[in-house]
Amino acid sequence: MADRIFSFGAQPVTRAATVASLRAARGRHGAYAQVTAETADEAAAAEAAGIEMVTCRASNVAEVRRGSQSVFITAALGFAEAITDEEILRTAFKAVTSGADAVLTGRRLEVVEMLASEDIPVVGHLGFVPRKSTWVGKVRGVGREPDEAEALFHRFRRLEEAGAFAVEAELVSAPLLEEIGKRTELVLISLGSGPSAEVQFLFSSDICGEADRVPRHARQYADLAALRRQMQEMRVAALKSFRADVAEQSFPAIAESIYPDENALREMQSRLDATNSLGQG
Repeated sequence: MADRIFSFGAQPVTRAATVASLRAARGRHGAYAQVTAETADEAAAAEAAGIEMVTCRASNVAEVRRGSQSVFITAALGFAEAITDEEILRTAFKAVTSGADAVLTGRRLEVVEMLASEDIPVVGHLGFVPRKSTWVGKVRGVGREPDEAEALFHRFRRLEEAGAFAVEAELVSAPLLEEIGKRTELVLISLGSGPSAEVQFLFSSDICGEADRVPRHARQYADLAALRRQMQEMRVAALKSFRADVAEQSFPAIAESIYPDENALREMQSRLDATNSLGQG
């Protein structure tokens, strides 16, 4: 059920999820679904499919909001786009006033505290963080061993203490996330971290089969990559046919060219001949 609220831009809006409804769903595994959306079309598709939440780059919020007025948008604050505290604040405020409902950051806890102190809903990012994967050495699950699990649990606790209301848990051991869920008030967003989260998150590109390889944690429901390959084959075939018609002088035909009526054509030729004669005289 959608809720009527005011956006951070002070506009009356209706949202499929709010921070309050997400918090109220604590313990209801799979209460919400989240996907990626970077365009208006992708946001509109998510809304039409009943998806309540999307995440996008902060710079794309206005475009995504153009596609859906109801989805809950989490804006990811890029590392390169917002570096200093001032830039981070400016980027975050622009995102929420452009239509985002929360911001996602994997930066230091002081950044989370700074944003939370302005009442901006903050989503943290823990577990396997792709941008920081050099620290773990490879793409892998996190929290299988007791020492790593304990250390990760403390990071969840510190994130909560810093003021985040939710956390994107990526490739975290499923039993560990379930145990953490019993010991934190954070809204859990599972990306490959098992079923015990209020929000299940997958990349739209994986769901729709836009890449040749689907990650182990994802499930493919369509094969857009095959359609793209078919489109490319059709594109090449069409271009080849055009080139052949040009070589054979079958393009352009009369229907694809502009011709005046006979009287106008004769008059045009007469005037051009007269002008040409004057030029040669």
